[in-house]
Amino acid sequence: MRRTYGLGELLEDQMASDPIQQFETWLQQAREAGLAEPNAMVLATADRDGRPSARTVLLKRVDERGFVFYTNQQSRKADDLSGNPHCALVFPWHAMERQVRIEGTVTKLPTDEVDAYFASRPRESQLGAWASQQSQPVVSREELDLQYESYERQWPEGTEISTPYFWGGYLVAPEAIEFWQGRVGRLHDRLAYRRASSGSWELVRLQP
Repeated sequence: MRRTYGLGELLEDQMASDPIQQFETWLQQAREAGLAEPNAMVLATADRDGRPSARTVLLKRVDERGFVFYTNQQSRKADDLSGNPHCALVFPWHAMERQVRIEGTVTKLPTDEVDAYFASRPRESQLGAWASQQSQPVVSREELDLQYESYERQWPEGTEISTPYFWGGYLVAPEAIEFWQGRVGRLHDRLAYRRASSGSWELVRLQP
């Protein structure tokens, strides 16, 4: 399975001075191109012993601090981040022959920020967060549905659902961000921002 890339190019004079601004530009272009789930990102973590794992999660916000996602804090990803607060993110925008790679450190979001986001979620997602003991075995689908139904009875339609005590958000503060654009002959463009000792960003071109 092989294809030729050639939808675009990526040159230094096209890049914003701030990688977050550049990312927001690309994310908006992915939305405008009609990509399915343009905020879907692969989150790679490693446990205390260095064993890696990866999964797809949804980016819920990006701002000057970095990249935000939410999850069950008793899940495998949360266990990994508790022991090793470093991760990598990948946005695989294949239809645009683009990819963004991010490496950074992770901190938990404050409770008020988590509560505000949880309150904005659809009711079904709020109940699902309570019903699922993420990453833990369950006997059957029927058992999972019964767990969900028990929380439906606990919080009838119209009542406010509280944030689960085991649920929270994470902020990935980037230390490196790489923008990749496919090119003909596998001579892809790779432009990477890296934190300098001064705290400013340096832009370098990487060989493909």
